This record gives sequence, C-alpha cells and structure tokens, in this order.
Amino acid sequence: MDFAIGAKQVYVMMELLAKQGESKLVAGCSYPVTGVQCVDRVYTDLAVFNVTPEGFVVREIVDGLSFEELQKLANVPLSEPA
Repeated sequence: MDFAIGAKQVYVMMELLAKQGESKLVAGCSYPVTGVQCVDRVYTDLAVFNVTPEGFVVREIVDGLSFEELQKLANVPLSEPA
C-alpha cells in the first residue's frame, strides 16, 4: 500500500459485512499499516462513505435501507452529509 501515500485520491471497494455478519468498517486498525489515513472514499454493496478526520460520512445508501439500519450494520459511528 505504499503507492497509496502518493496518490491524490484513494478509493476502496468492498462488501460492508464479512461472512460472519460483522462490519468490515472499523474505527481503528489492529494490524500495522503502511498507508495511514490515505483512504478518501469507501464503496460497499450497501452504501458509499467519505472518510474524513471526523469519521465516516454517508454519501449514498441503497434503496430500501434506512440510515438507522445502516448504522446498526456498520457498527461504527456514521454521519449524514450536512
């Protein structure tokens, strides 16, 4: 991931939930990281998030899923866009 440091923007594409049902979004990393605070946006199967110094800001949610339901699934603090 060293190449991510020099990139102007870094986007991550993934599924929101792991096979066991827990969220893949985390407040902090438990493994050593090489690209600290380099991700700008996360695209998942259920929503799109901007990554800011304050946390995850929801840009879009799939039809039929409420912000409250997404918050429960994500299991990290989420903000709605201003």
